[in-house]
Amino acid sequence: MPAATSLPAPLRRFLRAGRAADRPAPASGAAGSAGSAGSAAAAGAPRVVVVGSGFAGLRLLRRLEGLLPASAAELTVVSPVDHLLYTSLMPQVCASSVEPRHLAVATRGALRRTVLRLGHAVAVDTRARTVTVHGNDGTVDELGWDRLVLAPGSVTRTFDLPGVREHAIGLKNLAEAVHLRDHVLRQFERADATADDARRHALCTFVIVGAGYTGTELAAQMTRFSRRAVANYPRVRAEEVRWVLVDHAPRLLHELAPALGRRAADVLTARGVELRLRTSVNEVTERTVRLGQAEAANQHETIDTHTVVWCAGVSPSPLMTNLGLPTTHGRLVVDDCFRVPEVDGLFALGDAAAVPDVTRSGAPAGQTAQHAVRQAAAAARNVAASLGHGTARPYRHRDLGFVVDLGGRDAVANPLGLTLHGLPAAVVTRAYHAYALNNGSNRARVLTDWALDLVIPHQIVQLGFADGWRPTIAATEQTGIYPGAAPQRAGGGAGPVASPAPPDRAAGGVGGR
Repeated sequence: MPAATSLPAPLRRFLRAGRAADRPAPASGAAGSAGSAGSAAAAGAPRVVVVGSGFAGLRLLRRLEGLLPASAAELTVVSPVDHLLYTSLMPQVCASSVEPRHLAVATRGALRRTVLRLGHAVAVDTRARTVTVHGNDGTVDELGWDRLVLAPGSVTRTFDLPGVREHAIGLKNLAEAVHLRDHVLRQFERADATADDARRHALCTFVIVGAGYTGTELAAQMTRFSRRAVANYPRVRAEEVRWVLVDHAPRLLHELAPALGRRAADVLTARGVELRLRTSVNEVTERTVRLGQAEAANQHETIDTHTVVWCAGVSPSPLMTNLGLPTTHGRLVVDDCFRVPEVDGLFALGDAAAVPDVTRSGAPAGQTAQHAVRQAAAAARNVAASLGHGTARPYRHRDLGFVVDLGGRDAVANPLGLTLHGLPAAVVTRAYHAYALNNGSNRARVLTDWALDLVIPHQIVQLGFADGWRPTIAATEQTGIYPGAAPQRAGGGAGPVASPAPPDRAAGGVGGR
């Protein structure tokens, strides 16, 4: 008897539903696998190249595989990683509530006939219709295309502030998340071993910059984690552990209703988080962060700390600034069908594209996973239409709200315009994330992690990611690989958070975030 039949029937149905979502229904004539994509496509079939395997890129390819017969196009995706990272739960990885690999949805497992090229797409020649790919193995190749879809996502927005890229820790990938967990424990180890009070206080001080979704969730999760962890270090008192959340904005979660921002602030304050609102960051060094008051230019404060976590929003991929095409705040200008007007066969979506939101008088759509996922479905239909399969239609976005997990029974959410907090919001938040993972295996593993987290104490152990390597923003994002990449600034703004940061990607949007 197959092993799967020993599972309870509801669980078997749950996993089957996830697997069905992982693989789109084949279009007429579809066949083959990622490894045999070249043979499945007819000789001379149009070459569709997608840059990026994130929320936008991977979802678009899954839709294309369902919309296009195998003989209709040769599909290729260029990405530096072989997975989609469900970034919404990254703060829970930092806090040991969820295992890192459970957030990684395998690209090859999700796509049946798309060829994966591991590397960075660093340049596009729109006349020769080629993409330059710097492979992860050091090779440089040119890929030809008949349809090119740019969904390279975003990079951490640093505002070109002194020391941020060199000394701050970002939260855009699993390496940074696991390192941050190890790093916090390493600071406790060092604090436990020192007799110097000033050094111990600096080691136990952690500064998070950015009070949007990511920063707020991270502060909420890490205060719970550090409270449990510090009990293992007899010479470190719990009251010595200090978490500071800094933002230029006047309140937390400025994208949500003020009442929800206040509720989140109350939760963090009750857990001992110091909120420094209307406060800017002027400089980050290896051992300090210098703050300034937004409304008092001459007032400065220096905090001694060995840990600055940068969650101050995102900027479009540097690839977009090298195209020689119109951009707005670094995002490639497209029409409401995701087409770049100046180049036939070129499409763009997600964080790196200024997709007009007709529900907001044509203003660019937000840089959130909710937008990226919905855009992917519409863009796939329009790419297929450009190949003679179906009809192109403009993109219409409907905002379903956002959810913010504050750990335990605390959360805030506004699904479909409803204002929720506390346990009801926590239930909605977890239910949404389980649904949005859209992969049966990952979904089951994350649900198991949450269940175990309720009944089994966290494993307070280091995994070696804090030894001899510090994944600074400069080290992990590799933005220097792009020819002539411009400094990362936020839409021409100056200063650390001179204007409210665009929504970051760690919190869950009820329509996908």
